[in-house]
This record gives sequence, structure tokens and C-alpha cells, in this order.
Amino acid sequence: MNTCLLILLVLALLLIFCLIYKLKHINEQISFIKDVLADMKAGNLNRRILVQENDRTKQICYDINQIAINSQSQLIHQKQSEQAYKRLMTSLSHDVKTPLASLVGYLEAVESQLVTGKEKDEYIHVAHEKAQYLKHFVEHLFEWVKLDSGEQVFHFEVSDLNEITRNIMADWILVLENSHFEYEIDIPEEEYPVRMDSNAYTRVINNLLQNVMVHSGGSKIILRIAKEQQRVKVIIADNGKGIASDKLPHIFERLYQCDHSRSAKGNGLGLAITRELVNAHKGTITVNSALDRGTEFVISFPKAL
Repeated sequence: MNTCLLILLVLALLLIFCLIYKLKHINEQISFIKDVLADMKAGNLNRRILVQENDRTKQICYDINQIAINSQSQLIHQKQSEQAYKRLMTSLSHDVKTPLASLVGYLEAVESQLVTGKEKDEYIHVAHEKAQYLKHFVEHLFEWVKLDSGEQVFHFEVSDLNEITRNIMADWILVLENSHFEYEIDIPEEEYPVRMDSNAYTRVINNLLQNVMVHSGGSKIILRIAKEQQRVKVIIADNGKGIASDKLPHIFERLYQCDHSRSAKGNGLGLAITRELVNAHKGTITVNSALDRGTEFVISFPKAL
């Protein structure tokens, strides 16, 4: 009997010792967690809590680590957004102030009667072009801001991409011919159903065709539509001067222009808007190009099931 009591007493003491040890370990972990949280609160989001598989606080530590990782990611994204915003403001300052100052200068010359007759008419014509540029730039800027902020409203419905593209190209034929552009259009007769906003898709094609006419320096446009498994590809290519390899990764960035002198036409928003519209359709857009070998834009949309 005494032996049993002794054994029970020893077991009880061992149990108490184990509980005290565990409580001490948990207390040390909690104290460490408090220190880490205080460090994170002070701005050090690089701190992490290392735990063992059998630790009682394992899940809490994992959650805290995940919160730190998410906060760090958000902070990085915020800093990147701030830098992008500063670059945007710098570009806007140039793209708006320069033509605006030029516009004011031409109008002041006309208003002050510094120019007369034919020269006056030329000044008014240039001023009108500057005003049109500013008008289109502001319209494109507001469109891009709505897309980037997710405020653009789309009306998606399943449509035949081939039929819509044929209608778009029908309106471009006369424009291409008047601009002395050769064209090659390859659109299959069968239906390719795609869930799309027809107005947004029209804007995508118009932006790319306009980009070719204004910037490619070529004389021929090719538009081809092809089916590939569960996706549909729209390919728009030209035989122009191409794009340098170091510039290709940037052409879809807002306000980016390959011509850094900004003497070329355009405002650097057309392709950025195009990419946002394609993304809204759960599609992708890529570009292949090389100097003096033309440029090819490839848009891929998921087929409607």
C-alpha cells in the first residue's frame, strides 16, 4: 500500500513538474511574442516568430507571422504606388504644361495682332491642334484612372468575336486606304463565342490599329483571328520600324513613350488603357517586336463555354 502511494506521489510530482515546465515555456513564448509585437508596432516588420511543431502557441505565432508578411507586402506596394504617383505627376506636368504654354503663346500672338493674314490662320490652326491634343489627353487620362481604380462599368455578354471584329474592320477600310496602308484581314467564318463588353473590345482594336498608323512607320497592317484550345487569339501586326528590346517591357506602362524626346504624336496612355481593358475580360496581351522587323500584338481571350 505504501509502495503504491509512493508511486502515485512520484507520478503526481512528475506531472506537476511537467505542467510547471510547460507553463514556464508557454510564459517565455508569450513574453517573446509580446517583444516581437512591440518591435513590429515600432515599424520593424522583418521580425518573425520561430516555433516548434509541438508548441502550444504554434498557430498564434503562424498567424502573427502571416500578418507581418501581409503588412510588409502592403507597405512595399504603398511605397511603389507613391513612387509611381510621383512619376505620374512629373509626366503630367510635362505633358500638360508644355502644349498648354504653346497654346497660350499662339493665342496671345493672335490676340495681340502680332500676326495677320495667312500667318494668323496658321497660328489659329496650330492652336486648335494643341487644344485637341489636350482634350484627348484629358479624356484618356480620366479613362485610365477609372479603369485603374476599378470604377469603369462593363456590360459583359456572350458575343461572336469574329462578327464584332468584322464590323470594326469595315469602318477602318476607308481610313487605311486613304492613309495608303495595305491591309490583310483573316477572320474565320465560324463563330467564336467570347464573353465581352463589345464597346470595350472595340476600343482595344481601335487603340491598336491607331497605334500602328501613328507609331509603326510601316505601310501594312495584318489582323488575324485564330482559335487555340479554349482560347481565341487576335493578332495585329505591322511591317514597321519595330521596337527596341529594352523598350518592350515598358510599352504598356502609363505615359510611357518610346520616343523620350516626346516629339512623337500620342500621349502614352493608349496601350495602358488597352491592357486594362483586356485584363477586364480576363484576357492577356503580349507584344513581339524587333528593330526593322515590325511589331506583333497578340490578344488572348478565354472562349465562352
